[in-house]
Amino acid sequence: MTRKLVVVTGFCLQTLGCNGAPDAGDSPAPPSAPGAASIALRLVASGLSEPVDIQSTAGDSRLFIVEQPGRIRILRAGALRTEPFLDLTDRVGAGGERGLLGLAFHPAYATSGLFYVNYTDTTGTTRISEFRVSVDPDRAGPETERLLLSVAQPFANHNGGALAFGPDEFLYIALGDGGSAGDPLDAAQDLSRPLGKILRIDVDSGAPFAVPSDNPFLASPGAFPPVWAYGLRNPWRFSFDAATGHLYIGDVGQGRVEEINVGLAGQGAENYGWNTTEGSLCFEPPADCSRAGITLPVLEYDHGMGCSVTGGAVYRGAAIPELYGAYVYGDFCTAFIRSFRLEAGAPTDVRDWTPALNSSGQLSSISAFGTDALGELYVADHSAGSVFAIVPAP
Repeated sequence: MTRKLVVVTGFCLQTLGCNGAPDAGDSPAPPSAPGAASIALRLVASGLSEPVDIQSTAGDSRLFIVEQPGRIRILRAGALRTEPFLDLTDRVGAGGERGLLGLAFHPAYATSGLFYVNYTDTTGTTRISEFRVSVDPDRAGPETERLLLSVAQPFANHNGGALAFGPDEFLYIALGDGGSAGDPLDAAQDLSRPLGKILRIDVDSGAPFAVPSDNPFLASPGAFPPVWAYGLRNPWRFSFDAATGHLYIGDVGQGRVEEINVGLAGQGAENYGWNTTEGSLCFEPPADCSRAGITLPVLEYDHGMGCSVTGGAVYRGAAIPELYGAYVYGDFCTAFIRSFRLEAGAPTDVRDWTPALNSSGQLSSISAFGTDALGELYVADHSAGSVFAIVPAP
């Protein structure tokens, strides 16, 4: 491996080689600071219960906000509906890293009315289920549930949680390594298990689903057929760039670094390294572990800056031209908001937006980013129960 990556150490950047040591002659440089007045936060919803996901669907002005205890709420024209779009509180086991964790609308939602959720049930099992909207576009019935996949979780943490349809219109599913610490079951590197993976399935074929014929491990003996990529610890949030189709994954680290991985459009089969590596660093002895075959993160930062990356989205809206094409992400613990642009596989134009967006501390625990149907960007605060729009500064 010779690819280089940007590592944020404290508030400095270092260009690192794969051995984790600074290249000769490199000088740490601070991330560039945007104009303080260029963008701002605007509160659009409050009084939520632990929001963890923000989704939209094409041609629809509504935002759908996922609450961890088991409800999906609708925000329309600046007003949060009291009655939930979907209420699964009677079947969701919530608390810690468990609960209703992810939502994705079928690409043909306008005609099919189908959508998909990722939740932990009352036994601690992850369920990936399909639901259907009712004749009332603001209501979906729990009775319409069709279970696609259930995955037993050996521990209570590292459930992953995100769902998204890719440009290929297949459903991608993020699952953590099963929890505890250090991946004691070595699940993330075990292709026979769904844990520590990104899965890819065809919800429009098969019963309950089909596996796309070009999934990368179909010919690998013993491999779980839906596996698309592996070697992940807790891929809490991922998203596709609407313009390029690249897959951006925020993978929560163990004790040293947080990482952002990028899978190139349509590629698959990536091994992101856990638990051989944590980010670009060796996780277990020896210190000179082999990184052969590992896809290193495009960006990582150490625990002097934060402790739990919240993967975001590439901005493709029109309201903030300065942000167009930048991947925006944050940290749950320190509530910073940063961005970078991916060019030739490397992060460029690395920026810290925290002074512009969170100087007054209105964000304390960033749990999710999302976009509306126009590509405009939103961010959720878990503990405050709030959702903010990222907008041009007044």
